[in-house]
Amino acid sequence: MSTHGGKREKAGRPSGQGTFGEPTKIMRIPESQTGVVRNFLEALQRKRSKAESELADTEINVEEFFSPIINEQPTHLPLFSTKVAAGFPSPADDYVEKSLDVSEFLIDHAASTFFVTIKGESMIDVGLLPGDKVVVDRSKTPALGDIVLAVVDREFTIKIYDHGANKMPRLMPANSSGAYRPLYIRPDMQFEIFGVIIGSFRRFK
Repeated sequence: MSTHGGKREKAGRPSGQGTFGEPTKIMRIPESQTGVVRNFLEALQRKRSKAESELADTEINVEEFFSPIINEQPTHLPLFSTKVAAGFPSPADDYVEKSLDVSEFLIDHAASTFFVTIKGESMIDVGLLPGDKVVVDRSKTPALGDIVLAVVDREFTIKIYDHGANKMPRLMPANSSGAYRPLYIRPDMQFEIFGVIIGSFRRFK
């Protein structure tokens, strides 16, 4: 039996090791068009790399999702009528204007509301710090300047909703350090505003 010729076992490049990280397939194209196809594939790869780089510079600052639990009996706590400085307010009844239900204050539409935990520092200039819980309402219509929970290429992020000069959507961080860049939404991106941030809260102890 001849040992020459034919396909050798495990010969050639391993599957999935090319530029695109996928198995390859043989196809016939006109010889004069090989340069055109090669240029197209190289441009496609550059476009993918640029998109991945932009997303990497945009902090994915969402960590946990929670559904609100609304008690049948509201939790009413005293609301002081005077602004309180860094001292201790008097507990006298004269200062209590009314009682405040925390759930009613934070939530407009319980069926469309959930909480998300903030991760990272890209939104600290608007008071959203790591570990804060933000209140997201899916029933709200987003407007320019709103803080939103957006989905970009299947990744959640919280940013300020804005438009660029060309009227294309963009997501703006709120951190004056310059460490975070705006994310410009291109037509080839998967983009959805999942909800509008209507409030936030945190615990100190």
